[in-house]
Amino acid sequence: MRALCATDLSAASEATIENETCLECLGRIGVTSIHLVTVVPSNVHAGMPGMDFAGRRERALDRYRGVIEDAGFDVETHVVRGTPYRRINGIAETVHADLTVVGSRGKSPLENRVIGSTARNLARTTVVPLLVNRIEREDDDPDVLREHLFRRLLYATDFSENADRAFEAFSYLRHATREATLLHVETPKDPALPADDDPDARLAALATRLEEWGIETRTEIRRGDPADEILAAEAEYEPTTTLVGSRGRSKLRRLLLGSVSEDIVARANGNVMLVPPDRVA
Repeated sequence: MRALCATDLSAASEATIENETCLECLGRIGVTSIHLVTVVPSNVHAGMPGMDFAGRRERALDRYRGVIEDAGFDVETHVVRGTPYRRINGIAETVHADLTVVGSRGKSPLENRVIGSTARNLARTTVVPLLVNRIEREDDDPDVLREHLFRRLLYATDFSENADRAFEAFSYLRHATREATLLHVETPKDPALPADDDPDARLAALATRLEEWGIETRTEIRRGDPADEILAAEAEYEPTTTLVGSRGRSKLRRLLLGSVSEDIVARANGNVMLVPPDRVA
């Protein structure tokens, strides 16, 4: 597997890349090579007074490369200019990445209303599974909040096609997963399941698959707003990562604010893994 790790050379990015446990978790799920990407925004220029962007960038990338290679991965670096989330998506497609990893400090509820962060823009547009690695909010020397990325997973499903696609990620995540909570939220906003379709039975069938892999599994059905209930379950069970699918019904749909997956990425306390729909040729 190939992973793309995006860095803006900030302390949050450094915490993601230099955490040995996080790198070990990527190795356990089958990642063998890492593409390290930094995007220089178009409005930043190397000649700006007091800014040694080129020097900082090269020193940081050399340090990150050393850490990742010492952990046993092949490494390629990419330095590009443009809009971060667009360039990250473009490189992910070019190198056929299986996973994109980005660090995020998380923000206050008020700040979450302001769209523009790379993590949230990626949540809206990502072309490959996206792992948002949550970082401490402190300004100085932050660390990742939950090191063991995939040890305890919260998987939320509405039984849609793309939720099923997200569940298939367990085929490789299982090598690093010990516990899983499978959650379905019933809501009047979504079409009802067929009368003969039993959510409990469907969750039980999924749980059986995971238990065959030795993963301790619980199931739960909640009622209410999907994002609120998923976040409530996260607070109760404290998973290391919440796994969700993004419907992405159309280009227009994916630009609308307030989708469940985008809310989870913005508001979750821990890590989030978002699986987008299959790309259409």
